[in-house]
Amino acid sequence: MEPPAALGDLTIVDFSRVLAGPLATMVLADLGATVIKVERPGIGDDTRAWGPPFDERGEATYFQAVNRNKSSEAIDLGTPDGTARARELIAHADVVVENFRPGVMDRLGLGWDTLSAEDPKLVYCSITGFGAGPGAALPGYDLLVQALGGLMSITGEADGEPQKVGVALVDVIAGLFASTGILAALHHRARTGEGQRVEVNLLSSLLAALVNQGSAYTLAGAVGQRMGNAHPSIAPYELLPTGNGDLVLAVGNDRQFAALCETLGAPELAHDARFATNGARVAHRDALRTELTTLLAARGAATWIAKLSAAGVPAGQVNDVAGAFALAGSLGLDPIVELPRADGTIARLTRNPIRLSATPPTYRCAPPTLPAP
Repeated sequence: MEPPAALGDLTIVDFSRVLAGPLATMVLADLGATVIKVERPGIGDDTRAWGPPFDERGEATYFQAVNRNKSSEAIDLGTPDGTARARELIAHADVVVENFRPGVMDRLGLGWDTLSAEDPKLVYCSITGFGAGPGAALPGYDLLVQALGGLMSITGEADGEPQKVGVALVDVIAGLFASTGILAALHHRARTGEGQRVEVNLLSSLLAALVNQGSAYTLAGAVGQRMGNAHPSIAPYELLPTGNGDLVLAVGNDRQFAALCETLGAPELAHDARFATNGARVAHRDALRTELTTLLAARGAATWIAKLSAAGVPAGQVNDVAGAFALAGSLGLDPIVELPRADGTIARLTRNPIRLSATPPTYRCAPPTLPAP
């Protein structure tokens, strides 16, 4: 028997495209919600054309990353028949999600004010790039937000150019904030019967995700800078060379540092006034790096990782994506789920990381093919 789905009684009409919105709705779909994805006839979501890579059927893998457990309906919202059909879907929905530029849904007669007046229980989630105020006209592309939001200024080598993160991280963060906001609104509705609007924007999501870098500025006026793989507040916490290959050290406290020094054959370093506390190590990070690289040169990365891990020192290698999935598999985390498609092929997708003992995520169907116009 299939376990009960946490959100199995919810229906979501999803007008969003690309990443933040579709990720939010896929998270909710994995938890059991029925999600109807509205796409442009003959074109579909922008990410259907974002490739390579493509799968064996010629479909973009990007689209499939965030659209499983959904059905799709092709609707031309620019026509009266299209908006009428959208209204039919919304009439049976608990949640609407959209990420058009502010004002677009209002012009279509599908905005919050109109729909909430007709159904006060509706939860309506809008995802924008920069909010509905003066930034409404700015295009909400992840790269642009990474640049304007400060993330690129703290990413990359100190003497190099600003760098973006290797995935559209701001969209991912915003999508997760959106799913949390939707769940909070649904909980409120369950208690009061009252729906509400949920608004998430990419810039605010990024600022919230700057965490310690953000609070360094808001509380101390400290503006972070690019430091390569080093950490502004912890040392050693970086990529270091060895006699053969590189390793990552993530030493978070004095006990771990003492174990590191003992394993490297230099226990006296833990008592050196320059390195005895984390604050001292941060202040003398260059001298510490010199000492550590000299000691690490005696052996290769694999040997050091084994020795350091046995001593309780967080250390590891830099995996590529294939290596990361292999590691998760070796740890029993089952990182890949396989979903059959109607044509007999299999969609192998990343597992939802949420584990629930009573109502776990379910994987009911592969990402939908583009409906015929």
